[in-house]
Amino acid sequence: MLALRVADLAGTHAVAAAIAGLARTGDIIVLAGEMGAGKTAFAQGFGAALGITEPITSPTFTLVHSNPFGRDRTLHHADLYRLDSTADVDDLALDELAEFGGIVLVEWGDVVGLGENLHIRLEPGDDIDEDGDGDVDDQARTIRVTAVGRGWAGRWERLVAAVAPYR
Repeated sequence: MLALRVADLAGTHAVAAAIAGLARTGDIIVLAGEMGAGKTAFAQGFGAALGITEPITSPTFTLVHSNPFGRDRTLHHADLYRLDSTADVDDLALDELAEFGGIVLVEWGDVVGLGENLHIRLEPGDDIDEDGDGDVDDQARTIRVTAVGRGWAGRWERLVAAVAPYR
């Protein structure tokens, strides 16, 4: 597990961008954390790093937003917060979305078992005065990254190096 600390929204976006740079089609990335922890902000940084220019918002009511990028690739951004059962999750066919040229980000994905994934837990951090000017940013976060299964094993060392400034 990696434990990272970011001082602000830009830091959350930077960590997301570093991970997006290593993501590949077929990946499922679980975003966990309490309401307001920064899951959607992470998704925004991730999408921007892939070159997606459309606004990325939480798909709480539509359940999944799909944004094409690159050649024949799609970022699927799902939100499981409003789902009542694992059958509802199964109906979304997240594995199939990943399998056919997709990368899937799943907010609240920790409430169900999703098999192999990169698990990212965002937690409010202690406010950090990054530049020593006495101003702290309430968007400080601790980001915990864990690989579930073997899918990220071959990329783990590169992931550790990519997020090293935040360790």
